[in-house]
Amino acid sequence: MKIRKISRREMLRGTAATSAGLVAAGAGIPAFAQDADLPVGSSGKLTVIHRTEYFAAAQDLFRETVENFAAANGAELDISTTNAEAFGDFMGKMTAAVQAGNPPDIAYTSNVSITQMNLLGLLEDVSDVVEEAIKKYGNVMPGINAEVNGKFDGKWMAIPFIAGTTGYYMRGDKLAEKNIDPASLLTFGDRREAALAISDPDGEFWGWGQTPNQSGDGYGFLNLVVMAFGGHYTDESGMIVQFDSPETVAAFEWLKETYDRDGKYAAMLPPGVESWGDISNNEAYLADKIGYTHNAFSIYAQANRDNNPVFEKIALLPAPTANNGDSRDGGNVNGWLTIFKGAPNVDLAKQMALDLLDPANFTKMSEVAGGLFMPAYENLWTDELLAADPNFAIIKEQCSVPEPFIGASWPAQPNAAIDAIRAQGILEQTVGNVISGRMTPAEAATDGHNKIVQLFEEGGIAQP
Repeated sequence: MKIRKISRREMLRGTAATSAGLVAAGAGIPAFAQDADLPVGSSGKLTVIHRTEYFAAAQDLFRETVENFAAANGAELDISTTNAEAFGDFMGKMTAAVQAGNPPDIAYTSNVSITQMNLLGLLEDVSDVVEEAIKKYGNVMPGINAEVNGKFDGKWMAIPFIAGTTGYYMRGDKLAEKNIDPASLLTFGDRREAALAISDPDGEFWGWGQTPNQSGDGYGFLNLVVMAFGGHYTDESGMIVQFDSPETVAAFEWLKETYDRDGKYAAMLPPGVESWGDISNNEAYLADKIGYTHNAFSIYAQANRDNNPVFEKIALLPAPTANNGDSRDGGNVNGWLTIFKGAPNVDLAKQMALDLLDPANFTKMSEVAGGLFMPAYENLWTDELLAADPNFAIIKEQCSVPEPFIGASWPAQPNAAIDAIRAQGILEQTVGNVISGRMTPAEAATDGHNKIVQLFEEGGIAQP
């Protein structure tokens, strides 16, 4: 069979359903709030949309930098926030705005798919901006998979703005009480056993703080578990669905065992963990209620900022290895700048992007964001910035991995079709069917596989 690339028209048809937050019936997976209407771009008015920052100080500095830039260039400014989650309606609204000829000029987002936006023709070529940034600030960090996610046919279609990595947090004091060496906790299996060992439900302390619910954290966690067992969505081409496999079934069996409220690990499960959102594990960890979770550096940063006693008890762990010992180390682009096709102020938006990257502006934002706003370019990791927090060096190390784990598309390169799986919530819904008992692990793997096949074929990728 000859495999062809997805056309833009086919992707528009195939992803039409992805703009709404989906509900997994009976699994406690909620529909997500949708974005407000996007601002309308117009000549002479710089229109900027950005994500909401976890720390108000970083967001205030971002907005102040943009405001100062607009004032210095005599431009009217329209700046607002947007929810650009993959399962939201950002993509549909941005497609409509570009087609109508009045998109915002520039966006700063994190979880939206650059591959989908590029395929849909929503983005301006920003190679000149990235090349200028590299000339000024050094190469893009090698461990953040920037090129495979933001560069297409030799052209940068998005500007790497922020680098980041995931923090894996366990309560070092609780481990010490049980004589457990954090360095021995290499796999998810190791960490599950340790989480059970440190649990004390009568004392309202539960070891396991990972949710399988539809959310950024849930999706990331479930992907890591499935891939730790060797499961994957597609073959190396990214075009042939291979989700239904013994490895995926084994991962689902592990997850069913983990979230069985009547089973071995029930004592480590906090109330309601099956339906947590992205903020829930942060709140529970900082409230001294859970012993292990993973997240961006928001937990670490807030604990440090607020002088929370939990901070001194955090044991930072590396990414769990795959069950066969393969490394999962690496970072990611935690923030992109995108300029939209047909934007009325493209040149001004490009200048603004470079202004945001200027260390006189960027370093100030980075210093107050506790690890959530780190440089995507090598020379912006200044001694001054590294001195602001001893664990910034850990983030830099992860962002410098020469061959980082590719992420959810493994073993394929990232592509728009695989990104659509996330937008549809297929993985979380499938696991929800397993945990609730509606399907056996084998039935759920087949069901998820068939849904992915349908998604791919609607997008124009015929399956054998």
